[in-house]
Amino acid sequence: MPITPPNGRSAETAAPAAPAAPAAPNGSAEQIMLELVDEDGTTIGTAEKLSAHLAPGRLHRAFSVFLFDDEGRLLLQRRALGKYHSPGVWSNTCCGHPYPGEPPFAAAARRTGEELGVAPALLREAGTVRYNHPDPASGLVEQEYNHLFAGLVREAPRPDPQEIGETAFVTPDELDRLRAEGPFSAWFMTVLDAARPAIRELTGAAAGW
Repeated sequence: MPITPPNGRSAETAAPAAPAAPAAPNGSAEQIMLELVDEDGTTIGTAEKLSAHLAPGRLHRAFSVFLFDDEGRLLLQRRALGKYHSPGVWSNTCCGHPYPGEPPFAAAARRTGEELGVAPALLREAGTVRYNHPDPASGLVEQEYNHLFAGLVREAPRPDPQEIGETAFVTPDELDRLRAEGPFSAWFMTVLDAARPAIRELTGAAAGW
């Protein structure tokens, strides 16, 4: 499985440079495009990000990252209130969508740096999961073929306030209490449960995941 050292590149193969968002003639960023996939995860086209999330949703490629400290605590983020999708709710360390043609592993490492200002000390594949989760608050739908990653972080997060309102390292018991107190993203438990085998291998039995 790929492992990412602190410089954010795979120890097996150097991750390709992340494609930059194209610029429109007036200098503004163009619409963000996602990869549409079939039920096997094979790319079948592209769609603009928001349109892919309008009900009933279009199946597209995504990724979810779970980073842990050396004590086995999970790094959570609370999504910024300005996010158009699931604002103000807690979720996993990082999630997002690869650019068309961008490897999910490279996208996960890139986006972790963009949102949290850190590079994983280690990052490994943790499987895939396909789900359909409507978001009751926004009416948007997550129809995703999600690539999962688990790893370690040894730097203090420096979150981008446009993306993240708050971060927290939690044990499994602390996570249960936090979930009882307020909302989490619609996809959180689905991706966490799917990634648990790799998480347990990474953190050890004592961490309780």
